[in-house]
Amino acid sequence: MKNNFITSDFHLPYNRNLIAKAKELRKNMTAAEKKLWDECLRTFPLRVLRQKPIDNFIVDFYCAKLKLVIEVDGDSHFTDAARIKDEKRTNILQGYGLTVIRFTNDDVLNNFEAVCQSIYHCIPPSGINQSLF
Repeated sequence: MKNNFITSDFHLPYNRNLIAKAKELRKNMTAAEKKLWDECLRTFPLRVLRQKPIDNFIVDFYCAKLKLVIEVDGDSHFTDAARIKDEKRTNILQGYGLTVIRFTNDDVLNNFEAVCQSIYHCIPPSGINQSLF
């Protein structure tokens, strides 16, 4: 494969050259990512993956059943250049039919319950049914 993308009818495209980096990021999560994983997403009713390669990106968290990307942004995301880059990235991910939600490290560390509630609100009003499993 010339572009290093893996594609199929069942999976989003990803750059296989990002797999090693994703594994490394899983081992070295930020304090906010670790808190969100340990105290919310690890026991989320649907499977959530950490540091998931999608396209040429590595998203912080991904729930395939909800087509949901959860990003936790640190200070490096607050520059004008980073905001433009994040917007382009979000647009590409949305092009795959994904919903992207973003929280700051500060949100996760200091407003944790509201962050978790926001994520749980992504579950359809009909609740978790067999079609999601």
